[in-house]
Amino acid sequence: MSDILSLSAVEQAAGIARGGLSAEALMQATLERIAAVNPRVNAIVSLREAEALLAEARAADAMDPSGPLHGLPIAIKDLADARGLPTSQGSPAFAGRLAEADSLHVARLRAAGAIIIGKTNTPEFGLGSHTYNPVHGTTLNPYDPSVTCGGSSGGAAVALSTGMLSIADGSDMMGSLRNPAGWCNVYGMRPSWGRVPPEPEGEMFLHQLSTNGPMARCPADLALQLDVMSGPVAGVPNPMPYEAMGEIAPRAQGCRIGWLGDWGGALPYEGGILPLCRSALEALEEQGAVVEELAPPFSRDALWEAWVTLRAWSNAVGLEPLMANQQTRGQLKPEALWEAETGQALSAMDVNQASTIRSEWYRRAAELFESYDALALPTAQVWPFPVEQTWPREVAGVAMDTYHRWMELVIPVSLIGLPAVAMPAGFGAAGLPMGIQLIGRHGGDKRLLELAEAYHRRTHWPTRRPPPIN
Repeated sequence: MSDILSLSAVEQAAGIARGGLSAEALMQATLERIAAVNPRVNAIVSLREAEALLAEARAADAMDPSGPLHGLPIAIKDLADARGLPTSQGSPAFAGRLAEADSLHVARLRAAGAIIIGKTNTPEFGLGSHTYNPVHGTTLNPYDPSVTCGGSSGGAAVALSTGMLSIADGSDMMGSLRNPAGWCNVYGMRPSWGRVPPEPEGEMFLHQLSTNGPMARCPADLALQLDVMSGPVAGVPNPMPYEAMGEIAPRAQGCRIGWLGDWGGALPYEGGILPLCRSALEALEEQGAVVEELAPPFSRDALWEAWVTLRAWSNAVGLEPLMANQQTRGQLKPEALWEAETGQALSAMDVNQASTIRSEWYRRAAELFESYDALALPTAQVWPFPVEQTWPREVAGVAMDTYHRWMELVIPVSLIGLPAVAMPAGFGAAGLPMGIQLIGRHGGDKRLLELAEAYHRRTHWPTRRPPPIN
């Protein structure tokens, strides 16, 4: 792999700004890497023509830097719009439909100087943590192509781990920035809800579960991209005050971390995951952090009840136009139909009860963060599973009653909009990666990145490239 592709995004951007690296050389190396690797993993889709991209890179070299991402190639997750590119959302209902304008965060990336080269693959409508769909096919895990890379930001995670990109965007409702990062040995960050604003359109108050965020191979690159994506916008309620991440210094000394493990025995895990993730925290303990076993701070069953209700309600609203049309309804995968039908059957009182539970958990979490700087959980309850399998039907002998129950450990974050950084935790006995989540108080994004930077400087896991693609 080209040496310039091994650089971080911060280093690439600095090289372009100083004139020591050209955007054209970076683009040429990127396209060569994609040609060599992408046919084997299918992470980047809807790739633009090489000549157009090289011309755009040459134009970037001919001007003063337009922003902190000037000249950096990036591909956009195929749930968001990038002007002139198709946004299929992995669904035949939208295949080939060209976006007329950028989504809000995409416009910010473009304005910061990033060159949009194409899209990254995702499951249909982003549902399920396994990146496959009838439009673009399946994205494979580069550490073992017979297993899943996770999702729904699976294409982004694979593009990063294989060196095809240095930064990527993603979105996270139920672990979609965290699970694929863990299974692909990279970093993914779900920011505090409101830091990266949603689109200023449609209903703006009720559906506060999903957010866009950055993915990268190091915490400094997460911060670089998060700065660009963040900030209030007119027409979007509940904004977070803009706080520049700036340069992220490592800081672990004196930090208290609560290890939640298996939530007091309530969450099943496949063998090897819990000890691997707990041992990963030793990299922070060696730098002065204190890790303590933490009893379950809230009812697992109550969290799940609230989550299933609010998620299905939100998804049913988004899928309603497709459900109303017999042709598009017949194109939906079973999991999408389940979400829509479950959501449509809810009453207003069901939703209110779920939001009451959510509010109770928010208050309890606020109490926890009076004593702890961060909480920690793995990024998944299972190892990457075979690509032929749509989702795990059981975990450690426990039957899963929904298509997403095996990802239950991500919902304490998603339900109340907490920030979380997924960090590589190492590799299991079969050579597959796993990740660990560091979870912070709402608004504590920079503190989490400082912890992650301390961890990264001690571990450097992403430098362990996928063997067949090295």
